[in-house]
Amino acid sequence: MELSEWKSKNASPKYYSHFDKRVPLKYVWDYISTPSMVQHHGFYPFIHYQQKFNKYSKKNGVKPKTRDLCYAAHIDRYIYAYYAYLLNEQYNQRVIADKISDSAVAYRTDLHKSNVHFSKIAFDYIRSHTPCYIVVGDFTHFFDRLDHKYLKRQLCNLLECNSLPSDYYAIFKNITKYSTWNLESLLSLNNLPDSRSGIKKLNSYEQVLTPQQFKQYKIDNVLPHNQSYGIPQGSPISAVLSNIYMLDFDKEFREYVDTFSGLYMRYSDDFIAVFSHTPNGQFAEQLRWIQNLIKNTSGLELQDEKTQLYYFSNCRLTNISSEYLEGVEKGKNILNYLGFSFDGQTVTIRDKTLSKYYYRMYKKARFIVKSKHYTKNKKRISNKNLYMLYSQKGAHQGNGNFLTYVQRSEKIFGKHDKISRGTKNHMAKIKKCLNDDSSI
Repeated sequence: MELSEWKSKNASPKYYSHFDKRVPLKYVWDYISTPSMVQHHGFYPFIHYQQKFNKYSKKNGVKPKTRDLCYAAHIDRYIYAYYAYLLNEQYNQRVIADKISDSAVAYRTDLHKSNVHFSKIAFDYIRSHTPCYIVVGDFTHFFDRLDHKYLKRQLCNLLECNSLPSDYYAIFKNITKYSTWNLESLLSLNNLPDSRSGIKKLNSYEQVLTPQQFKQYKIDNVLPHNQSYGIPQGSPISAVLSNIYMLDFDKEFREYVDTFSGLYMRYSDDFIAVFSHTPNGQFAEQLRWIQNLIKNTSGLELQDEKTQLYYFSNCRLTNISSEYLEGVEKGKNILNYLGFSFDGQTVTIRDKTLSKYYYRMYKKARFIVKSKHYTKNKKRISNKNLYMLYSQKGAHQGNGNFLTYVQRSEKIFGKHDKISRGTKNHMAKIKKCLNDDSSI
């Protein structure tokens, strides 16, 4: 990406309110691009909040989950984003030199592809390399476990230096020894409710606190991160730092898989490995090699129960996890990767993704039915918003909706796969729910 393109994309400040005032990039560009200024910059605490969401499965139903996220002050964000751009440019060159550009694929600014493209690449490879063994896994609490010393070493390796330049060190120090201020506390200090309306009101302010209030309340509210591991999720630089952290791991993994004419691909904390030339009985050794590589890489952990193993031959996919992993039950003969499912013959949208779509759709529809199409203030609730969010009517409006994603995925995978199978009757389901009093 050219610098002019980056500057254009980052020209405007973010919508949210923080400890400093919103400011366009052009007014702070000289400051954030001058190393001596960055070296002495005083970073504000991140604002921390817990994102609440539901995990969906046919077996366990809806299970509430939380994810810790942080967002930076406005000038801090510009600095993190600019140095993320600089590091990404160096990282992209390194992965090409190391011949792993098509293995480490998440957060890349130069590939211009999405999870849909990468899942198709993986499934197409499996289809065309039968018989083969497949390993799918994800790292436990990936960002929370990144070892600071190891990350610093990997940064020096990428920048080809023995010690980090002063400006890079200032950023490294503030992204590892960061501090946070909880959003709930800021809402309370502003006499606002911990709700969507409260957060919306807070974000309408020029600053979340006045400078005087910041000084007065920071002692009781600023929480330092004192561990020797973990970086905040949500900062503009966290993604590229996680990729840099994995440089040696990705290179070693790719080189090993290449000896079996296989495939290795990592998308953030999710990875897939395919071994297409595996002599009888050697898969156990290949799996042990992967487990040892993970064990010997600081900060990485792979849980057996989150690891799936498969054998693919003659258009038949067999889950073999229980044969190689202790205490793991035999799973379904379906391979899930990056939001899509492959049963050995066709690819579909993952059931969990569809369940999430229908759960939200039914929840909104049932609310309309339960309220008898009127708000508490006697204003009529239109069905238009429901249709725009969850039906074909909104698929080509504005940023689109879930069906836009389905259609785009179907175009990438092709008609031979049944990408849209689970959403074809969505209109009938919406109408049935709106007309069915028993759904209340």
